[in-house]
Amino acid sequence: MAGVDSTAVRSAVHSLLRLVRDVGRTSGNGFSGHFKKDCTDLSRRVTLLSHLLEEIRDCNGLIDTSSFSSSWIPELSVALQDAKKLVVVAANFDRNVSPESAAINIEVQFHGVTLKLEKALANLPYEHFNISEEVQEQVDLVRGQLRRASERYGKPLNSASDEDLRPAETNVNINGQEVETKVEAASKENLSEGCNQNETVYQLETSKNSSKTSSLLDENKKLDAPVIPVDFLCPISLELMRDPVIVSTGQTYERSYIQRWIDCGNTTCPKTQQKLQNVTLTPNYVLRSLITQWCINNNMEQPNLLTNRRLKRSDGSFRDVSEDIDAFEMLIRNLSSQSIEERRSALTKIRSLSKRSTDNRILLAEAGAIPILVSLLTSEDNITQENAVTSILNLSIHENNKGLIMLANVVPSIVQLLRVGTTETRENAAATLFSLSLANENKIIIGASGAIPELVNLLENGSSRGKKDAATALFNLCIYQGNKGRAVRAGIIPVLFRMLSDSSSCMVDESLTILSILASHQEAKSAIVKAGTIPLLIDLTRTGPQRNKENATSILLSLCKRDKDNLGCISRLGAVIPLMELAKNGSERAKRKARSLLEHLQRFQQV
Repeated sequence: MAGVDSTAVRSAVHSLLRLVRDVGRTSGNGFSGHFKKDCTDLSRRVTLLSHLLEEIRDCNGLIDTSSFSSSWIPELSVALQDAKKLVVVAANFDRNVSPESAAINIEVQFHGVTLKLEKALANLPYEHFNISEEVQEQVDLVRGQLRRASERYGKPLNSASDEDLRPAETNVNINGQEVETKVEAASKENLSEGCNQNETVYQLETSKNSSKTSSLLDENKKLDAPVIPVDFLCPISLELMRDPVIVSTGQTYERSYIQRWIDCGNTTCPKTQQKLQNVTLTPNYVLRSLITQWCINNNMEQPNLLTNRRLKRSDGSFRDVSEDIDAFEMLIRNLSSQSIEERRSALTKIRSLSKRSTDNRILLAEAGAIPILVSLLTSEDNITQENAVTSILNLSIHENNKGLIMLANVVPSIVQLLRVGTTETRENAAATLFSLSLANENKIIIGASGAIPELVNLLENGSSRGKKDAATALFNLCIYQGNKGRAVRAGIIPVLFRMLSDSSSCMVDESLTILSILASHQEAKSAIVKAGTIPLLIDLTRTGPQRNKENATSILLSLCKRDKDNLGCISRLGAVIPLMELAKNGSERAKRKARSLLEHLQRFQQV
């Protein structure tokens, strides 16, 4: 049968898209309750399918349905309808009034829906649609998550999942070494002579990740933890409270969750539905003290370093921070002042405080500074924008603050500052994206936000510091495969080529490092060759620092794998002699890359 009109397929896909968006709207205000994580995970995975369905819908021309089964459409439709109904039921489940059998039934339904989605996606004929590489990779990611979730739901209820036991992927391969990228606030003591007087500096440290792996294993030991008293749980998140606060109705909530509730425009108490007379959040020090004592009595890790207005030191002792907290809360109130001078003054102090110490970053976040700072990013006052983004950058250095910053929906405002901010604002906006992108899930969110074209623009046209910040952010974002295509389409390859060609450029090292991570991507590979980069890369294998020789060789190897044209090109351009020199006298990484490339050349010449 010849190709048939694709109208019917597009119509069906349009209906699937509506279902996906319905699930997305259901998750718009977040989930709470016993199945909070299950609902969040399922809705996130379903929402990620929108890019796939949009590309199928927009597929040009006729679709030949004779060579594949269209059974995936009703299969996916049923799975999405079931997912939509399930998240509504599970989100409204109340374990205090429902029998245990109801909870088990819902968990069984999650298992069933996950299996249906996994099966439908497995049957989808991807090769018959014009699916982009990054969307295909995104679907592969979702399929992998569904497969692991299905295995987890199929296990006994008290068993730990493979995903829970998997160590965090925080290592970045740069210049052949496994390193953990760490941002560190610059203080007056560590700002050396000639260093750019910015708020932060970057350091690369070798890390084995053993402590992170151990901490993850420790988390799984908590499966047998004692039952937490209901009064110690936040009514919104149903999690042990770290920073309980009282609203005007007298109810107590975890600060970050009730702050988000209020920031979304809600004017009622979530638990009683009474109208809030004001949005003042009063710390519940008595309850916090009770939670702390309960944690001690039950040999449980306390939910925060800050307990009962005392901050835990690294040696286990505590110091009283009551005066600091009072001062910080006053500063944060002044951020909402009608006086622009008062707002500026408070922001300047917060910027300085957030730079000085980890303790200050913890206390400022606990006092509720983050949502207000994010709201100030859209101020029309340039000074306010600059101080707000730099304060957020400094706060993001503390690992626990990254999630709170992302929860406040900071990325769109940061991207806007990259477009229109002052020189220093753009520099620190790029540095903030780098800091946030250290969390793997944030790489996907930031990449999809439109940040990459703005970072490429900063890389090309920014100040010296701005170029460095943009390069660091782009490298880290492009560790995620789906962002590589975005960077290529944003024009990063010509920009990097010009930096390599400019003898006065101080960006050769950064350019080679980014190219080395892009070169494995087919779209990037074609763009690198088209830009005429190969002769320049061969020259770099002969001269310059050892690290540049390594990266140049690594890029050439990626370009020449399974590509006879590129192998012939580097052979004609005399690459063999410098490669043989590197194979003999280079670093271990350079030797390995050079020998591999020489083997490819030898096989090519024997054909």
